[in-house]
Amino acid sequence: MSLTEMDKLTVRSLEQRAIPLGGSMADYDPIIEAAENKTYVLIGEASHGTQDFYRARAEITMRLITELGYDAVAVEADWPDAYAINQYVTGTRPHMLPEDALKRFERFPSWMWANTEVLHFIRWLRDYNDRGGRLQPVHFYGLDLYSMNTSAHAVIDYLDERDPPAAQRARRRYGCLADFIHKPQLYGRAAEFGLTESCEHEIATQLIELRHKAYRYMTDSGIVDGEDYFCAEQNAKLVKNAEEYYRTMFRGRPSSWNLRDQHMFSALGDISTYLSDRLGRPAKVVVWAHNSHLGNAAATEMAKRGEFNIGQLVRESHGEDALLIGFTTAIGEVTAASEWDEPAGRKRVRPPLEGSYERLFHHVNHKRFMLDLRGDNAMTDFLLEPRLQRAIGVIYRPDTERQSHYFTACLPEQFDFLIHYDETAALKPLDIPTRWHQGELDETYPTGL
Repeated sequence: MSLTEMDKLTVRSLEQRAIPLGGSMADYDPIIEAAENKTYVLIGEASHGTQDFYRARAEITMRLITELGYDAVAVEADWPDAYAINQYVTGTRPHMLPEDALKRFERFPSWMWANTEVLHFIRWLRDYNDRGGRLQPVHFYGLDLYSMNTSAHAVIDYLDERDPPAAQRARRRYGCLADFIHKPQLYGRAAEFGLTESCEHEIATQLIELRHKAYRYMTDSGIVDGEDYFCAEQNAKLVKNAEEYYRTMFRGRPSSWNLRDQHMFSALGDISTYLSDRLGRPAKVVVWAHNSHLGNAAATEMAKRGEFNIGQLVRESHGEDALLIGFTTAIGEVTAASEWDEPAGRKRVRPPLEGSYERLFHHVNHKRFMLDLRGDNAMTDFLLEPRLQRAIGVIYRPDTERQSHYFTACLPEQFDFLIHYDETAALKPLDIPTRWHQGELDETYPTGL
């Protein structure tokens, strides 16, 4: 792969300013220093199946928690599934094993969270919380909205214990979705084209009623029980937004993508507000999701399509109070599937395309390095030219890589820091069944972002 003269100048500039990574926790000192007064640190990944990204993300988060007092990790996962991890790491279910918490991730692509790197991190977080020394334990929450059916059942279960008549009303309202339990996207198609009655009013009414009785539910036991109510409200809100999401799937990608990222941004705000109220100070939250969700979308071709993401919304709402970190790789292996709902396997990552940031980074002498993209200097000037950037989701199709896995971006405006591992290893799932459970994520096909 030859380089143009301009690319050669860019590579030389990168070699002068790149921070080599030696494989120790001290590698992240620049990020920790930059995060000291931030409320949000958003840490991405260039694929949903790369071990190196998960490991580095966990190591950075450990330091943010232990040194800077971050209060929660919010991830690109469904609320009910991630909440099982929260129960484990906070000790509210003291006899739960970490493997049992990760078994909640049953639907394709379960390896995104049920893998060895996440297992190691949540064991560490449970041990950290058990040692005490903080007013509140560090929490682990989900931001995504695909668990419409599971969340509806969670709301009913909550009401069964506190308000049986309300639980019956919830059953009737959510019963509107009964014919589409396992394939909610079919509901979206039928409702959007008038083939079935929309459940929008009934589901919105359920959320309104739950919120109307919030104080009663939180104080019925004689003590303020905010955590259980907060969980129930997030599930009811998820059902409402998921119902809308599945209808908007058939209006075009920008509508559904934006609704999903708006939901995740709103959930992040709810988590921050809830924890801040408990702590009596602004909560500090680490966010884990794909680069395409956490890098500022305004600096990518997504903006031309009318799409925004969490990173853009956080940047616009919180400005310099947020730190955005991305990852890239050039070659190696990735855990991914070839088709939706097929078993995952280890796949070779093709060498990066000409005109991509990854191709530039592949020619840098340091094979593992960090870039501080803040401020004006010769390096950031060279990188301001929009280039291709690779994004691998849960599906990887090397034969259609350009159309399936690349988009243009302006890196210094997309992230504050970029970590590049030239050759990466595949993520190790805890278990790979012969066929994944039917899922609720089909809209993200083919990239699985």
